[in-house]
Amino acid sequence: MQNFQKNYCPLCNTSGDDFYQDKNQLYFKCPNCLGIFIEKDLRPNRETELSRYLKHNNYIEDINFQKFVSPITSSIMRDFALKDKELDFGAGSGPVISKILEDNNYNIVQYDPFFHNNPKLLNDKYDYIACCEVIEHFHNPKQEFILLNDLLDKNGKLYCMTNLYNDSIDFDSWDYKNDITHIFIYKKETIYWIKEHFGFTDVKIDGRLITFYN
Repeated sequence: MQNFQKNYCPLCNTSGDDFYQDKNQLYFKCPNCLGIFIEKDLRPNRETELSRYLKHNNYIEDINFQKFVSPITSSIMRDFALKDKELDFGAGSGPVISKILEDNNYNIVQYDPFFHNNPKLLNDKYDYIACCEVIEHFHNPKQEFILLNDLLDKNGKLYCMTNLYNDSIDFDSWDYKNDITHIFIYKKETIYWIKEHFGFTDVKIDGRLITFYN
């Protein structure tokens, strides 16, 4: 019998079923929220994560990098005013979203447990939160989504970007899983489960862009 502590779903605390295994990783699929996650003992520690993040090519002046995050920045500049308050959650070593918005005179602060570790920012409320290529790194997505919902002011929006998995994708050849820091993989059904269980009023999915409404 499998050890429950190794295969429990970190989003909904359900025992996961075997899903995929290669020489480096073992993945489980949750029968409840349908999330796909790496076995607990095989998840990278903080030092390994930091080493991986430092290798990312996050040059904020890179036009391609700016285009990559444009689904979020374009949505923010369409939906919110300059006076509204934003948190760039998981801003990383190259906070390109903050750079683009600041260049357009938006009000923004950055939080990241590795590169902008200012916990005081997590005691405030925000009109909108950007969370770009971050949610797949959550070791405890349940705790993080509770936090993100709590950080949003009334009528606020949480903009996330990640690659969603669907059953037409060949998981074995799917590059997105090969990043060892991609601990938790979401399906559309997982996103809707999050909306129902963590207090969001609505959610919309547009490709890689996921918008939660408070």
